[in-house]
Amino acid sequence: MKPNVILTTSSLITILLVTFHLADDIARQMEPGNLPNLVVSVLVVTLWLYGTLMLPGRRSGYVIMILGSVLGLVIPVVHMKGAGVGAALARSDGGFFFVWTLLALGAGAAFSLVLAARGLWGLRRGAPGSKGT
Repeated sequence: MKPNVILTTSSLITILLVTFHLADDIARQMEPGNLPNLVVSVLVVTLWLYGTLMLPGRRSGYVIMILGSVLGLVIPVVHMKGAGVGAALARSDGGFFFVWTLLALGAGAAFSLVLAARGLWGLRRGAPGSKGT
């Protein structure tokens, strides 16, 4: 499979996990379900989708996917720092999905970050076939 196809797929899965996680945070009242949060979330996800789907193989697309991947990596770190995910949250309805989403999000974001950085590095070096492959 071509590297950019793998990166696009990985980035889309990471975007899906970020949106699942944000929805779960709002449903659990860990994040405010207000208009500013909606606007920022929609703008960030739209930019990330644009970079993933419309700018594959381009420097700007790789940069957008790197930034999105870093954002995806920050989410599990924020939830796990300090005391981590509390027992009450882990045992609550949907607790397994919440924790699984954090783990899958971290892995998917790290994988996307590596692939996007590799693609950007390939453009820098002028590697043959690095554009759009």
